[in-house]
Amino acid sequence: MKVTILCVGKIKEDFYRKAIAEYSKRLSRYCKLEILEVADEKTPDSASLSEEAQITEAEGKRLFRYIREDMYVIALAVEGEALDSVQMSHALEQIALHGKSHLAFVIGGSLGLPDSILNRADWKLSFSKMTFPHQLMRVILLEQIYRSYRIMHHEPYHK
Repeated sequence: MKVTILCVGKIKEDFYRKAIAEYSKRLSRYCKLEILEVADEKTPDSASLSEEAQITEAEGKRLFRYIREDMYVIALAVEGEALDSVQMSHALEQIALHGKSHLAFVIGGSLGLPDSILNRADWKLSFSKMTFPHQLMRVILLEQIYRSYRIMHHEPYHK
């Protein structure tokens, strides 16, 4: 299985980079992991709704450059489906059993994802109704993917 994390913005803090490196290393025994970053747009403090839409669309166009037809695209979105860890593991296993060998998780920037990405997504997944910094969301996502593989393989970790 190949897992691609498509995300807006760079990781600036060293502690996030270390956590991402640790989970990437752990995941290497279960999948081929690739993390692709696209540049984020500057967002003015008092941006109008139309400016925000332009910003998310610009970021979305950068993300779309990496989305391939054969990818099963999972968009992280507040309005997506909320699952517990066991349900997520089973869902990822079912996707693989139905012949999808390339998962692409898409994390938007500070304003989220544009409709163009949400409409392309095969599945919209929510981790919470709360808002998280996109750098932290990358760590949380990697940890949950790792947890999912541990559950799939009946290995201890997830309790």
